[in-house]
Amino acid sequence: MTMKILLINPPRSPINNILAYAPAEAKRFIHKKLIGPPLGLLTIAAAAKDHDVEVLEMKGEYDLHPDSPAPDMLVRSVLASFKPDVVGVTFIASEFYAGMDIFRTVKNFDPGIKTVAGGLHTVLSLRDFDDACVDFVCPGQSADVFMNLIHALEQNAAPDSVGGLYFRKDDAMVKASAPRSVWDACNVNFIRPDRSKIKKWISTYTVGGRIEPSTYIFTSLGCPHECSFCSIWPQFGKQFYQRDLESIIDELKAVDDYPIVRFSDANTIVDAAFISRLFDRILEEGIRKEYIMDIRFDTAVAYPELIEKLARGGLKVVICGFESYREEELIKYKKGADAKLISQAIEIFHKNGVSLRGNYVIPPDYTEDDFKAMADYASSHPVVYAGYTILTPMPGTTYYQEVKKNIIDHDLAKYNFFNSVMQTALPIEKFYENTGKLWLIKKGTDVI
Repeated sequence: MTMKILLINPPRSPINNILAYAPAEAKRFIHKKLIGPPLGLLTIAAAAKDHDVEVLEMKGEYDLHPDSPAPDMLVRSVLASFKPDVVGVTFIASEFYAGMDIFRTVKNFDPGIKTVAGGLHTVLSLRDFDDACVDFVCPGQSADVFMNLIHALEQNAAPDSVGGLYFRKDDAMVKASAPRSVWDACNVNFIRPDRSKIKKWISTYTVGGRIEPSTYIFTSLGCPHECSFCSIWPQFGKQFYQRDLESIIDELKAVDDYPIVRFSDANTIVDAAFISRLFDRILEEGIRKEYIMDIRFDTAVAYPELIEKLARGGLKVVICGFESYREEELIKYKKGADAKLISQAIEIFHKNGVSLRGNYVIPPDYTEDDFKAMADYASSHPVVYAGYTILTPMPGTTYYQEVKKNIIDHDLAKYNFFNSVMQTALPIEKFYENTGKLWLIKKGTDVI
């Protein structure tokens, strides 16, 4: 029996108070959206290739057609035309409410359609999905769990037989008693995302004022570092998984439609020797693309020759989490790097013609003096792109556990690093205004 499966990437949260209160001249630089295809959903689509699968990319749809119908009407129109048996939605914290609204729309349209939740938020805040509109939850890297669920639905088998699955039973979300087999999503069980499902939205995946589309490719999963504010390493239980080199090469060859590739790793360079070999193979295969990577500043200082090699091989932009120029703040964040290395990293990237985006996080207790000190430091250490976001206790992080008693705003739509959910030392409007002003401190005039 062929199942009809609809996979939905929900719309972004529109709440961005840094943008709302920023000076007019700073607004164009402040992030309004994150760009990139939903790799998780496209992996599920590839796993379910023997079924009838459609993807609704709501972010891309609203980017392409801002005047599209409201989310509930848009979803209902697709439900009416496609008539799915199963609807899957991917979740992050700030899009949780939008995703749950989609499920409620689905159930109101046809209570018989099965709803399946996946994505980062299902790993970090599973209890949030204990709701009548959610039938099943497949946390984390779980293409196997999803497909085993589809097989169970085909055969009218009990969901309790699907290892790794959470399902609704007696008005509560329970875990299947069946054991889950080992699933190595990074290597043995890697599934190449089916990017054909998002062709209609490809023109929306652009960065930095470029007209050419970009895509995500991951070379690793997890992270060996334990920054207190980060939700990536908790998602993977502190483990780091390096992907097979030739698998990456094969995928790079297969994305001809995308001249720009963003390596979507937490940190692209963990194993320096591996990344060096990867770029040797890229050269050998004649793969000509431009690359965007996330690289730690202490890594750049430790491997300047590698940065030079990557730049020759197509590295154009680096996203670098500076977080803070103050040593005591980096220690508090468990960054595991010395602030004095930031200036050295900036010099290394700029010397090699790499456009650097340096990201700082702004704690809610910053005073006018703190903002002035940050502005002075950033002005004397300019980068091509700069980002200033708010230190946010994301659910599932160690920082959340440290400060959860101090959280005053539990509206998950605001958990996107552009809103403060804790009490600020300054009046809140002044805090946002000062943070917005910082976005003007940069070398370039482009936006990324």
